[in-house]
Amino acid sequence: MQSTAIDLRLDGAFAALADPTRRAIVARLARGEATVMELAQPFEMSQPAISRHLKVLEGAGLIVRRVEGTKRHCRLVPNGLSEIDRWLERLRSAMEANYDRLDRLLANLPDETQHPTPRRKRKRKDRP
Repeated sequence: MQSTAIDLRLDGAFAALADPTRRAIVARLARGEATVMELAQPFEMSQPAISRHLKVLEGAGLIVRRVEGTKRHCRLVPNGLSEIDRWLERLRSAMEANYDRLDRLLANLPDETQHPTPRRKRKRKDRP
């Protein structure tokens, strides 16, 4: 199967979000812009390690970084998660359609309480 540009962006976004540290960074940036040092504060890792995580998020198109003097600010990309949202909505719609079909199928099955299926008698083994 050939990958499209959308597939590649989704792959990059899901790969970036597969790491719990990066998900925590995205959750923090959802509250607003922050410096690299502010983002590093809750984690027990070095600033270079946080910078590597930020580079992955930036490469996936989820965040942007800007330099202001000696500080490096990060923020979420507007609509950076929209491709994931659209993919999840398509998946959700397909699943709902499947459940609707199952509901219709179950609604058309005979009601077992009014016409119970007769039980078979089990054969007993003769005991010596």
